[in-house]
Amino acid sequence: MFSAPPILRAEQIATLPVHLRRQGQTAPWLQVQQRGRQAHSFIEGPAFDEAGRLLFTDIPYGRIFRMQAGGQVELVFEYDGEPNGLKSLAPGRWLIADHKHGILLLDLEQGRVTPHCDRPLLERFKGVNDLYLAADGTLYFTDQGQTGLHDPTGRVYQLPPDGRLQCLLDNVPSPNGVVLEASGEALLVAATRANQVWRLPLLLGGGVSKVGAFINLSGGVGPDGLAIGPDGCIAVCHPGLASVWIFSRHGEPLWRVVSPVGRMTTNCVFGGADGRTLYITESDTASIVSATLPVHTGP
Repeated sequence: MFSAPPILRAEQIATLPVHLRRQGQTAPWLQVQQRGRQAHSFIEGPAFDEAGRLLFTDIPYGRIFRMQAGGQVELVFEYDGEPNGLKSLAPGRWLIADHKHGILLLDLEQGRVTPHCDRPLLERFKGVNDLYLAADGTLYFTDQGQTGLHDPTGRVYQLPPDGRLQCLLDNVPSPNGVVLEASGEALLVAATRANQVWRLPLLLGGGVSKVGAFINLSGGVGPDGLAIGPDGCIAVCHPGLASVWIFSRHGEPLWRVVSPVGRMTTNCVFGGADGRTLYITESDTASIVSATLPVHTGP
């Protein structure tokens, strides 16, 4: 239907230093998610703080890292958890989608994490994955657990500032990355095991309707992290293919960003002076890679 989009070659700008790599170790998350393999880390959840520094998570070992402007990486917090998605709530305060504990609030100044949303109706989540904080303070997050085509019961939640949690969907085969369209009219969710990005139109009175498959992919392990960029474009991380696909707001393929290292391009965030630079976590090599998008001149 579409021609192959032009390739943009990303560059490696940072990597986890040797002294922060858990060499020869494993963890409960790795036992299930990675078939018990040993791994020094599995990084995810890139997000910028108020000073423009990139923070990212390490799921199996419960760590939060920060990358300085020169590419140096430092450990800023460690706890008993499995942090995935990360979003800045206020200076020094972060929301974490933690697979083990639910949605957590991290206070870096106090050096502690506290529950933010962990037991809806006194029930545990399946295993939350990623989150998106809208401008009005509404939090959207995915509850993935071990769902897939064999068990399409993954959930997407909406948590407005008044605290009234609402389940928008409960039939997603592995809901993962989540973002709000630039227009604010619909939510986009990576349905990893279906290899699709779903579009959830938001109703004015609450809830969703006419949910559909917006983008269909193939290969890899399915879409992971999502990000909204300039002109409303959509970045879709595709681990296993060492790629991040860039689509227009209409779903047309614009570019394929290819990582120079590893194949596990798990998540991404836009940044830079003009918001056109994409920062990507590559989890095989614990690297941050980046690419700057050209100015789009198409329809």
